Amino acid sequence: MLKEHVNEANLIKHSLAVEAAMEALAFYFGLPENEKEEWAISGLLHDVDYELTKNEPEKHSLVGAKMLEELGLSPAIVQAVKCHNHHHQIEPQTLMAKALLSVDPLTGLIVAATLVLPSKKIADLTVQNVLNRFKEKRFAQGADRDIISLAEKNLGLSLEKFVEIVLKAMQSISDELGL
Repeated sequence: MLKEHVNEANLIKHSLAVEAAMEALAFYFGLPENEKEEWAISGLLHDVDYELTKNEPEKHSLVGAKMLEELGLSPAIVQAVKCHNHHHQIEPQTLMAKALLSVDPLTGLIVAATLVLPSKKIADLTVQNVLNRFKEKRFAQGADRDIISLAEKNLGLSLEKFVEIVLKAMQSISDELGL
C-alpha cells in the first residue's frame, strides 16, 4: 500500500524510520507480538495519504485513516494515523496514538541532526547530539519540539530515553534510510 501511494524516496525512508521507531517502542513497553505489529504498521502507513493531500494539508491523515479503515486495519491503527497530524487537534486516546504523535517529528529531527555531521552517518549520531539540536529552536524547525516533548507526559519516558529508543531503532535500519 505504501509503494502504491507514495513515490517520493525521502517520504518512504521517513515511513520506514517511523515504523522502526514505533516497533522499538512497542518492544520497550513489552507489548504482545500482535500489538508490536500494529504499532509498526501505524508507523509505516501514517503518511500513506501525504502525496494525495499535499495541496490540501488540512485533509492529511484524515484521508489516510479512511484508506486504512477501508482496508480493514484495526481501529487502533486508524485512530493513531488520524490523530498524528496535530493540526486536527484530535486527542490521541491510545498509547500507540500518543507514541506516533511524538515519534513522527522526532525522526525528522534525527535525520536533520545526522545530515549536519561531517560523516552524515546515523551511526555517528549520539543521544546528546540530538538533545543539543533539540534545544536549537532554529534547527530543523519543522520538527515540533512541543509535540516531541509530549512523550514525557504521554509515554512516561524522559526526553533522553525517548530519543535513545528512536535513535537506536533508526540506526538499526541505517542502510534502508541511506544514512
